[in-house]
Amino acid sequence: MKILVTGGAGFIGSAVVRHIVNNTQDTVINLDKLTYAGNLESLKSISTSSRYHFEQVDICDPKGVADVFEKYQPDAIMHLAAESHVDRSIDGPAAFIETNIIGTYVLLETARSYWKSLDDIRQNKFRFHHISTDEVYGDLESPEDLFTEDTPYAPSSPYSASKASSDHLVRAWLRTYGLPTIVTNCSNNYGPFHFPEKLIPLIILNALEGKPLPVYGKGNQIRDWLYVEDHARALYKVVTEGIVGETYNIGGHNEKQNIDVVSTICNLLDELRPVASTNHQIASYKELITFVKDRPGHDMRYAIDASKIDRELGWIPQETFQSGIRKTVIWYLENLNWAHSVQDGSYQRERLGIDK
Repeated sequence: MKILVTGGAGFIGSAVVRHIVNNTQDTVINLDKLTYAGNLESLKSISTSSRYHFEQVDICDPKGVADVFEKYQPDAIMHLAAESHVDRSIDGPAAFIETNIIGTYVLLETARSYWKSLDDIRQNKFRFHHISTDEVYGDLESPEDLFTEDTPYAPSSPYSASKASSDHLVRAWLRTYGLPTIVTNCSNNYGPFHFPEKLIPLIILNALEGKPLPVYGKGNQIRDWLYVEDHARALYKVVTEGIVGETYNIGGHNEKQNIDVVSTICNLLDELRPVASTNHQIASYKELITFVKDRPGHDMRYAIDASKIDRELGWIPQETFQSGIRKTVIWYLENLNWAHSVQDGSYQRERLGIDK
C-alpha cells in the first residue's frame, strides 16, 4: 500500500510513520506543514528509507494537497494533522478552527475527487481514516462510566469542539458522498518524541532542571494513558482491517489521576537520576510539585471502553502504564538534546537555516 499520513512529523504521526516503515512493506507519504509541533528529527531513524517520502504542505491548501494526491496516488489516508493542545486552544481558538475544521474539509474534498477518479477495484480498497480524540465526548460523571463508540458528543474546549466538528464532517462525507471513511477516538498518548508542553514530558524536563512541577487544581483529574507505539499499532490495524463506516475507541486501560502520574515520574527520576547527582537543594523531586489554578472548563475524567477494537480487530495495548512510563522517562534521560532543541526553538531555526 501507499499510505498518505497527514501530520506525520507530529508526536503520534511520527510514531505511525516509524511503525509503518519499520514493520510493514508499505510506502508512507508524510504530509506536514511543519508548525511548531512538527519535528523531522522524530523521523531521522527512517528518513533515508526508499519507502518514505516527505511533502511540506498545509492541509488547508487545496492545490498543495491535490498535487500530493496526484503525485503519489495513495491507497489510504491516515489523517492526524491537527492543532491539539487544550491550553493553546483557550488562548487562541482561531488556529484550531482553521486546521481542524477547514483543513479536514479540504482533505475530504480532495480525497473525494481523487477517489471518484479511481477504477472500481482501487475505489473499493481506498480508505480515509480520521484520527480523533476521546475529548469529543466531554467528561464522565460516574466512576463506573466509560466512553463507548455510541457516547453522545459533549466537547468542553475549543480544541475538542473543533475535533468533534471534524468527526462529524468525516461521517457526513461517508453518508452523503459514499467516501469510505473510518474514525478512531483515542485517549491521552505518551511516549518518546512528545512535545515538551504536554504534561508528562513537561514534568520530566522541569524536574531535571529543578523547576516547579505545575499541577492543575488538586491534580485529581483522571485520564486514560495510552503508550504512543501501542496507538500506532492500533491505527495501522484499523486502516488495514477496519470496517468502513465504523468508529473504534482506542484506550490504554490505564486510568490515573494527574497527581499520581506526576508522583510516578518523580519516583522514577529519584531512582534513575537521583537528586543527589544534581545541584537541586531537595531530597526528592516530589518537593517541586506545585498546585496551580485549574484551567477553564477542565474535564475531570476520561475513560475509554476499548473492547470493540479488541473484539473485532484483535488489538490490545502491550504496555502497562508502569512499563510505558518507565520507557518514556528513560528515553527522555537518554535524549535530552532532542528535548532541549525543542524547548529553545533551535529545531525550527535549523529547519529554516537560521543561526540564532
